[in-house]
Amino acid sequence: MRSAIVLSAFVAFAAASPIANAAPQLIDIDGINAANSPVPQGPSVGIAVQTPTYNPTLAAASASANAIATPVASTGASRRVVRDVDAPCGQQPPGSGNVSVPDTPQGFLKDKDYTTIANKAITPGGYTKSFSNLQASINENGYLGLYTLTSYDTMRCQELCDSVDSCTAFNIYIERDPTVKPAPACANPPSTINYKCTLYANQVNSASATNTGQYRQKFQVVIAGSNGYNKNAAPPSYGNFTGPTALAGAINAPDSSYIGFKFFPGGYDPSLCVAACQATTTYDRETASNGTYAPCNFFNSYVISIDSAPQGTYCAMYTKAWGKAYSTNYGQYRGSQYYSVSQSFGYTLTVQDSGRV
Repeated sequence: MRSAIVLSAFVAFAAASPIANAAPQLIDIDGINAANSPVPQGPSVGIAVQTPTYNPTLAAASASANAIATPVASTGASRRVVRDVDAPCGQQPPGSGNVSVPDTPQGFLKDKDYTTIANKAITPGGYTKSFSNLQASINENGYLGLYTLTSYDTMRCQELCDSVDSCTAFNIYIERDPTVKPAPACANPPSTINYKCTLYANQVNSASATNTGQYRQKFQVVIAGSNGYNKNAAPPSYGNFTGPTALAGAINAPDSSYIGFKFFPGGYDPSLCVAACQATTTYDRETASNGTYAPCNFFNSYVISIDSAPQGTYCAMYTKAWGKAYSTNYGQYRGSQYYSVSQSFGYTLTVQDSGRV
């Protein structure tokens, strides 16, 4: 039965871990590191729009198949790349912002107008401002898409985020871009100023604002007035499950009800845990050899971050439900790296499975 395989793997991990009193359901750092985690993501170079393509239904189907086909290993995630096909020195879309004087990277970064715009921006209802007026944009796992706006409009960026089911945060910023595609014959063209809105499936924070720009030939792309906003709403509810129930950290159950975990690199999506939980029960029921099996009656979904950089959705599965009082695992160290827990929620199977064939 698969649950026995999963548990034996966790017992081996616990024995090797330096953490005292390690419980079987501690975060499996080896499992996370073994997954094919996508690189930090952000908009592709030289584009004005990158429409979100993440499909939760297809992702859940893939998670279900993964839970049956690979009892421990996690699925990888792919990154959609949009290639710049403009000809060298080709005209780029004009931006909507005012060009700084002088038109240099330093002039842009010192422009106080951008600071004023960012600091006066409205925080949309249902969102919390995470950071303000940075000179870098978000570059993290969970990137969904990009829109170029006609003004620094946080309300419009919020509307775009709300139109995507998996969007939980957005980053709005001002970017200095070239007026033509830089090439040897036009290596450092005049600039145009764009207002950009990027959407993310993970919550954003200043630690992930690491994209300070880049050189394109001799033209320097730089960023100012970068604000980040996180959605306050809980994740969705799902059929056949009660929840979500907000938790303080990851569940640390005191008994043997823990079954195992699945980890999915990418944005936070509890529907992947729903699929994995249901598939786990189906697999264990169909492979039961003694008339009993370990049903997934409850799962704890949360985001795992390494040194504040989100990595993906972690699904810890249990044979019975646990409440907030047991959500006491807020993170773990592996060497100097800290693996933290955030956006932790519990879902309970509405009609509990007895675990008997």
